[in-house]
Amino acid sequence: MPNKIDELLHKPLIVINLGLKMFAESLEDQGVEVVQVDWTPPAGGDQELIDLLDSLL
Repeated sequence: MPNKIDELLHKPLIVINLGLKMFAESLEDQGVEVVQVDWTPPAGGDQELIDLLDSLL
């Protein structure tokens, strides 16, 4: 009887890519389903602005 990990590893792979589009394209070329997310850090990564935004929550 296969265990849950074996079952998981034999299911179709779906990847969520938050990084380089080239990485997603490489996976798609191999037949992997990819969801590309266009994400950028809050406040453009500016830590001072991030801290300010955090204080509003």
